[in-house]
Amino acid sequence: MSNSANFIDYVKICCRSGKGGAGSSHLHRAKFIPKGGPDGGDGGVGGSVIVKGNKNLWTLLHLKYTKHIFAENGQPGSDNNKSGAAGKDAIIEVPLGTVVKDSENKNVIFEITEHNQTKVLLEGGKGGLGNTHFKSPTNRTPRYAQPGEKGVEKWTIFELKILADVGLVGFPNAGKSTLLSVVSAAKPKIADYPFTTITPNIGMVAYYDNQSFAMADIPGIIEGASKGKGLGVRFLRHIERNALLLFLIPADTEFAEKEYEMLINELKEYNPELLDKPKLVAVSKTDLIDETEKDKIKQELKHLNPIFISSHHNLGLKELKDAIWQKLNNN
Repeated sequence: MSNSANFIDYVKICCRSGKGGAGSSHLHRAKFIPKGGPDGGDGGVGGSVIVKGNKNLWTLLHLKYTKHIFAENGQPGSDNNKSGAAGKDAIIEVPLGTVVKDSENKNVIFEITEHNQTKVLLEGGKGGLGNTHFKSPTNRTPRYAQPGEKGVEKWTIFELKILADVGLVGFPNAGKSTLLSVVSAAKPKIADYPFTTITPNIGMVAYYDNQSFAMADIPGIIEGASKGKGLGVRFLRHIERNALLLFLIPADTEFAEKEYEMLINELKEYNPELLDKPKLVAVSKTDLIDETEKDKIKQELKHLNPIFISSHHNLGLKELKDAIWQKLNNN
């Protein structure tokens, strides 16, 4: 199965918490106590639906075919003041960077960003009180007990935004996949046509002294992506979670500065806050141009201090990694 088939970043599931168990309205009876008082136990609480972060998951694939997740109901109380057992919680494990939304109004309920972080999505229903609680001087043998509270049912959206230190931003065919495959162990599909990458790839880039950082190759955006054109919008959201944006401008582009401005504009249209992130600019495929052309680009982008690289010829990659590391640790 291909990487794209395995990368699932959106699922919609009907979740339901457990109903609380009913309280018991039992009256104590024994051989020599024909008319004992109330001894009905409380009902058990219904199970909750809980979402839990798991750093070993990268996609929502394991939930792709899950349409319903129900927690267990609480058990009813019984005689001798015995409480009913609590219903078992339903625990939904998700990758870090998962945003949980209400499917009706699309409002964000919460997001999961840490390993083992847990959030209660739906509380289980409370158990009903047994008749012991309703005993009074005027009513010594209440035959009433509370029913358990109902559980809550809600259609919920789980949406993954990738958590990575560095997000690669560039138009299709800017050389992002090639760079990722060279600097990390990631094996993205690479071909010479736009939209080669249709799912984000993440690679761990090794640095000195066993240090490393995560780099995500986000699918190429095109002009108009922020308005829903092409594949853009679905993937622009992945950029929101990156700590640093690395803009890749191919050396064989006709207008380097214009290309950079178009990319900036797409991000601004989508979410202006993205522009507050630290940024680096790298000019890729520099093996395709001569020194004169290189000087021209250098002049054009001098306000951006671009780093010139060639993934195929391993040029400038150490300088690029140093610059990334410095930015990540200074910001």
